[in-house]
Amino acid sequence: QVQLVESGGGLVQAGGSLRLSCAASGRTFSTYAMGWFRQAPGKEREFVAAISRNAGNTYYPDSVKDRFTISRDNAKNTLYLQMNSLKPEDTAVYYCAAGIYPGTTQSAYNYWGQGTQVTVSS
Repeated sequence: QVQLVESGGGLVQAGGSLRLSCAASGRTFSTYAMGWFRQAPGKEREFVAAISRNAGNTYYPDSVKDRFTISRDNAKNTLYLQMNSLKPEDTAVYYCAAGIYPGTTQSAYNYWGQGTQVTVSS
């Protein structure tokens, strides 16, 4: 129903910054809450950030709070994740997701992108 494509991943040194983008299909983008999750090798998928459909509310776990910022531009059908002060433990495949509400668990989201690799070197 909604197609999501992440981009912006890459290799960055610890302490550096990176901005991820998630391009969403069509007119329905603004009707979805959006989230970012990540999955590191050998670990389960982890909540990173969420944002309400009108961007009025954002949510972060303690592991990224004050370092990461989620935002969206509904006019451009695009979701962003600005990542600052990156740490090696941030290394993972990052996925964007669309759902009914900006939940902290995977079950809140119905649609997922293919992921983009973020690697933070020490």
